[in-house]
Amino acid sequence: MPAIVTRSAPPSAVERLVNEGVYPLLARVYAARGIASARDLEAGFEQLAAPDAMLNLRDMARALAEAIAERRKLLIVADYDADGATACAVGVRALRGFGAGVDYLVPNRFEYGYGLSPEIVRLAHRQFRPDFLITVDNGISSIEGVAEANRLGMKVLITDHHLPGERLPEAAYIINPNQPGCAFPSKHLAGVGVMFYLMLALRAELRQRGAFNPPNPPLAKGGDTNPPYPPLAKGGGADAPGGFEPNLAELLPLVALGTVADVVALDHNNRILVHQGLARIRDGRTQPGIAALFQVAGRDVRRAGTRDLGFVVAPRLNAAGRLTDMALGIECLITDDRGRALRIAGELDRLNRERRAIESGMQDEALAAVEAQDFGESYTLSLFDPAWHPGVIGIVAGRMKDRFHRPTIAFARAADGEIRGSGRSIPALHLRDALDRVAVRHPRLISKFGGHAAAAGLTLREADFERFRDAFEETARELLSPADLERVIETDGSLADHEVSLETAHLVEAGVWGQGFPRPSFHDRFEVVAQRVVGSRHLKLRLARSGRQFDAMLFGASEPLPPRIEAVHHLDVNEYQGLASVQLTLQHWQPASG
Repeated sequence: MPAIVTRSAPPSAVERLVNEGVYPLLARVYAARGIASARDLEAGFEQLAAPDAMLNLRDMARALAEAIAERRKLLIVADYDADGATACAVGVRALRGFGAGVDYLVPNRFEYGYGLSPEIVRLAHRQFRPDFLITVDNGISSIEGVAEANRLGMKVLITDHHLPGERLPEAAYIINPNQPGCAFPSKHLAGVGVMFYLMLALRAELRQRGAFNPPNPPLAKGGDTNPPYPPLAKGGGADAPGGFEPNLAELLPLVALGTVADVVALDHNNRILVHQGLARIRDGRTQPGIAALFQVAGRDVRRAGTRDLGFVVAPRLNAAGRLTDMALGIECLITDDRGRALRIAGELDRLNRERRAIESGMQDEALAAVEAQDFGESYTLSLFDPAWHPGVIGIVAGRMKDRFHRPTIAFARAADGEIRGSGRSIPALHLRDALDRVAVRHPRLISKFGGHAAAAGLTLREADFERFRDAFEETARELLSPADLERVIETDGSLADHEVSLETAHLVEAGVWGQGFPRPSFHDRFEVVAQRVVGSRHLKLRLARSGRQFDAMLFGASEPLPPRIEAVHHLDVNEYQGLASVQLTLQHWQPASG
């Protein structure tokens, strides 16, 4: 049974936030997340980290400005997840708005795998003959791919956010907040965030070159102006195409979607990007593709929140990359034809239903494998089934990690005797660093790998699976303690009776929550007054406490609860037939003691 602990909220920070006008419950929640002043919650453009601090950003913007002026052919090479798709869409939309000739190419994960590989470079050269390759959400580990591009006479501009290895590719320029020497303060930018910053810098460069006429653009719909970023550098007098200066704030819905979907830490900078994007989505000022994805999911775009981006829109977008080709998802995001966007969104919704069915079967098989192999004393789970679908292994790894609280890597068969793995880790183990340690100790065991602290991917020979499993287990045992393997649920304590209100639920729902800035959860005791199964696998509950009764839901469970429980829950708004009410959504329960 997991330990339930209450996050510490420094009283002085709570008091200061309340005095600065923050609702008392949210003041407690924010203080427990390190917020000491209402200024840390401000979400205006002026609070964003300045582009100047990002290494090589000015130089890359100059190179792109020259390329546009000289009518060079640009090709974006994207990753096949939602972050890569949104980053690609930001690049395509902005560059075309600047007058550039730009196309995109996204590797099919089943044929080419991840990143700027030599094979993808050769394909790009054959199909597009570009002068520049621009990577989004990949490239920092593409030593061989960049070398091949250089050999074929293409310049490579890398935009990435993944952790670099010991060597960097010999690209023309690299922007990545995590590369050595980069002083950019927000190290948690998603790939789409890095691309957005590049477009800001390019616009500033083109502005300096007099590319826009008139120089002061009209107000955008709703009164928005372009975000007030300072010009970055004066140009060299190149002739850029004239026209109105693009309002890059219009791209923020894409930035918000990719940032939430990639589960990067929501530091202040990322919270601003997500806040601004969500505000536009709720106001109906979003790309037709995002609006269509909300529509096919049956969600009200006017109430869009981070949960909708992460658990409703992103899975449908990711379904294209998991089962077929992410080009379908990118087309959904770059089209301005509402009818076409809706047709593509419908196909993405169908693919997502297919993905869920595949995932369900694989999850059952993974559970059976864990039970059959007696992983009880293991620090890690390494799972492989030749029949597994390679596009869904990351989801299965995440489900197993959550269930057993162990770093988990799930593998599927690839080509030429190789298997590809997708891993998810617990907070105590930095997964990419652990794989790096395995690679150093066991040369040639891992063909390639990359990723983050919480998620990573790798490739190895199928014949080496058991050797890898043992090496990964050995490494984890060195880096983890038994206490690290005990699941801990952090909450924001108990809710007072007056705090369980529709007003409070709306305030919570409107917040920007996610990785590193978790949505508020609470821990209380209840009597179970009534319960019934709905939808064949969910429990609809009526709970009581202190003489009050509350509607509640427990999703994914149909076994009856005991008369008295203690539960970790979220405070939600439930809308039914146009009426809104408070609903508690249970995340964990256990019989009440005493």
